[in-house]
Amino acid sequence: MAVIFARLRSSSRDLSNGGGGVSIGILERKFQRRQLNRYLAGKRAPVLIATDLACSDPGQLVSAQQTTDSDEVAALNKIINHWELNTKLNLTIDPCTSNASWAPDNANPRVACDCTGNTCHITHLKIYALDISGELPKELFLLKQLMDLNLGQNVLRGPIPAEIGQLSNMQYLSLGINNLTGQVPPELGNLTKLKSLSFSSNNFNGPLPSELENLTSLQQLYIDSSGVSGPIPQQLANLKALQILWASDNLFTGKLPEFFGTLTELKDLRLQGTSLEGPIPRSFGDLTKLENLRIGDLSTEDSTLDFLENQTSLSILSLRNCRVSGAIPERIGKFAKLQYLDLSFNKLTGQIPNSFQDFSSLQYLYLGNNKLSEQLPSNIISPKLIALDVSFNPISGNLPSNFTKVGFSMNVVGTSINANSLLDSKAIGMLQCLQTQCTNQVPASSFSIKCGGTEQTSSSGIKFDDDSEKVEAASMYSNSNYQWALSNNGNFISNPNGPLYIAKTDTQITDTLDSELYKTARISPSSLRYYGLGLKNGKYIIELHFAEITMDDSQSWKGLGRRLFDIYIQGERVLQDFNIQKEAGGSNRALIKTFEANITNTIMDIHFFWAGKGTCCIPFQSTYGPLVSAVHVYQASEAGFSSKRDKKHVGRVVGIAIGCVAGSVIISSLFYLWWVKGSSGHMQVHTDSPKKG
Repeated sequence: MAVIFARLRSSSRDLSNGGGGVSIGILERKFQRRQLNRYLAGKRAPVLIATDLACSDPGQLVSAQQTTDSDEVAALNKIINHWELNTKLNLTIDPCTSNASWAPDNANPRVACDCTGNTCHITHLKIYALDISGELPKELFLLKQLMDLNLGQNVLRGPIPAEIGQLSNMQYLSLGINNLTGQVPPELGNLTKLKSLSFSSNNFNGPLPSELENLTSLQQLYIDSSGVSGPIPQQLANLKALQILWASDNLFTGKLPEFFGTLTELKDLRLQGTSLEGPIPRSFGDLTKLENLRIGDLSTEDSTLDFLENQTSLSILSLRNCRVSGAIPERIGKFAKLQYLDLSFNKLTGQIPNSFQDFSSLQYLYLGNNKLSEQLPSNIISPKLIALDVSFNPISGNLPSNFTKVGFSMNVVGTSINANSLLDSKAIGMLQCLQTQCTNQVPASSFSIKCGGTEQTSSSGIKFDDDSEKVEAASMYSNSNYQWALSNNGNFISNPNGPLYIAKTDTQITDTLDSELYKTARISPSSLRYYGLGLKNGKYIIELHFAEITMDDSQSWKGLGRRLFDIYIQGERVLQDFNIQKEAGGSNRALIKTFEANITNTIMDIHFFWAGKGTCCIPFQSTYGPLVSAVHVYQASEAGFSSKRDKKHVGRVVGIAIGCVAGSVIISSLFYLWWVKGSSGHMQVHTDSPKKG
């Protein structure tokens, strides 16, 4: 056929010069149409592409182009039909046609080819965030020359077929954010040219296959929220080229692997919300190229910060809730590129290093819920610092200089810091009221909060107080009459919408007569606490109102997100891995959870805590962490105020008595504050004498 076409083109030139171009031009166009029809039928045949097939100039000639392997063309057409993409990818010409609309890097869907040989082969296929569904079709694995396959952010289901191992030229494979199930196939280990592999945010089960050890060229591995479980295979120590590993929110068990310290090319390592046990191995000290290290929620054994020596490239360091004990090394203050440091919810002791005054780039510093003592370094508020959390530490002394800096927020709840000079009257009032009772206030027996919104009265007559105050990355404040207070810590590092701590929707909320009550909510990336202040002692009913208003429950990929967090009341965990959407039966549906608890020192403590679990980035970056719509607390003897009768009893606890302003000092000498660390890493502060044993 190629020879015939060449001869036709030669004849065309000759006849055109001789004045016979009209008849041969007609013949050539007919030949084109026949060849195109044969190509579309899946037969191997050359395709003639005209610069303008509808050209009225009978003398304009067409040019030849290499053609795509017919088996690949047939497979591609079946894939398009399988996923009903005909309206988005209508192949009426050869898929490897140069300058086709689907060929550029930013095209979606995208098909791109390698035409360096006699025949073109499909090497790139992207069908990204188009909500294609169903299983992976077998025809996909006939595209043997694929180098880049991106099927991310869809609703694909079923297992990854073993035939995936036939795509041995693959360099970039993305199956993240889908609904794939089954075990991760060991045949992925056949793709030895892979540089990037993603199957995060799926519903796999079982362990990671040890055959992944064959991927020695792999530089990026994204497996967070994928559902895999069990020990992390020792064989992954072979992945010496690995630079990025995201593995959070999986059911990994066993020790945090020592061999990670041999992956010395690592720049970004994330392991939060797993069931891994400490300690953090000393070998992690060899990871000197790290720029982003996030480890969290380790259990069983304590860790130290001894491994942090030469990680001077770090910009983000989060070791939150890792049972880290001992002192903070002075050398960390010399990490000049560090912008975000979170060591909260640990067992750190001693003084905050003076070297922390030397940070040149640090913006967020979280040291709350530790056992740090003595005074804050006077110049700890470095030039770029935006937020400082030292809450729930036995720290004393005065506020640091420059604490009034514009744009700076600070949380000192639960410390012995003299906060008399705070300019925020609500913050001062909060600290004063976190004594046994508020000054000049009659003991109350209830409080109600419209979290993240303005004052509202429910259909049952309950008045929910305004809680629309803007909070920052380390905030504390009380309402105007000091009946309740709020404490928030954490930063949504990658939120494209900026530092937002209130969620809103205009969608009608179902399963309630009070839809407006649920259209706003407080959200937090780490820790959100509400305190009832100056309450009468006794038994109380706690009603927590929820509606998932930021995560979708549609059939789109946007409906694949999972929000999980824990809830503590009076220091006792009452809900673990709480999923609003699952319990309510969908998004934008009202849900009330009811509990009972005792108050023995006039304070109610309700703590919403993110333990590293749930998806991070659906439907957009930084969609995770606690969310609450409203809080209603009342004494059990007050009949008729309940929104729901089902109650969960919280065992008798002694509550909290937190550091407070008393004249010129923040702590009253009448109380001995005793910090007790439970297995959950949450602080309880008792007002009686510490008991031995």
